[in-house]
Amino acid sequence: MSRTVLVTGASGGIGRAVAGAFAAAGDRVAVHYSANHAGAEATLAGLAGDGHLLVQGDLADPGHAERVVDIVVRTAGGLDVLVNNAAVGSSAAEAHPLPSVSYAEWQRAWQAAVRVNLLGAANLSYLAARHMIEGGRVGRIVNIGSRGAYRGEPDNPAYGATKAALHALGQSLAISLAPHNIAVSSVAPGFVATDRQAQTLGGERGDGIRGQSPFGRVAEPAEVAAAVLYLASAEATWASGAVLDLNGASYLR
Repeated sequence: MSRTVLVTGASGGIGRAVAGAFAAAGDRVAVHYSANHAGAEATLAGLAGDGHLLVQGDLADPGHAERVVDIVVRTAGGLDVLVNNAAVGSSAAEAHPLPSVSYAEWQRAWQAAVRVNLLGAANLSYLAARHMIEGGRVGRIVNIGSRGAYRGEPDNPAYGATKAALHALGQSLAISLAPHNIAVSSVAPGFVATDRQAQTLGGERGDGIRGQSPFGRVAEPAEVAAAVLYLASAEATWASGAVLDLNGASYLR
């Protein structure tokens, strides 16, 4: 049965791959974006099937988060799966290592990461889950976390910390929402070959990053998307509460 799936931050990278995987499986996809309209349009144009939609919103704003869910529910007639992928603060351009940034830069990095990576996901999860509960829908929430929640992110500590919080949020919600037939899980990718990481992977650090995995490479977005598609499936109900490591054995815990 076709479902309606909201993928946040779907204008490129992992989000685009996730949107494509759900569309290929026959689901209707709401492609969310914040500012990259052209990228979101490209994602939409590449989706198999029809009935997909674009929805814009700055998830740092609770009102925008509410509007995003409302648009999806009204346009598609419901919401079955939420993928919390939108995030900021992971790129080299957004680096904020404590020893070398100003206090003002430190504040900006943390405030941006908390507002989008944690509070944005928390607000969307609340709104989506309440809709699922009120409609008696069998729901799924899948969070895109990070290996950095465990391994550490010395150059982007706000990113690592908010991803750790996102994992914890998912586990709390998994317990809270199970009686309502809503399963919640997370994936924790390592480096992924996205546009956001192109500068880092193509620079002098690139070979070292690829060498962190015994496979000698980083993940492709499609590999993350495949895991998300599984966790959102009926067969993965018993994985609710799990955080699935997707790092090519580059970090083991």
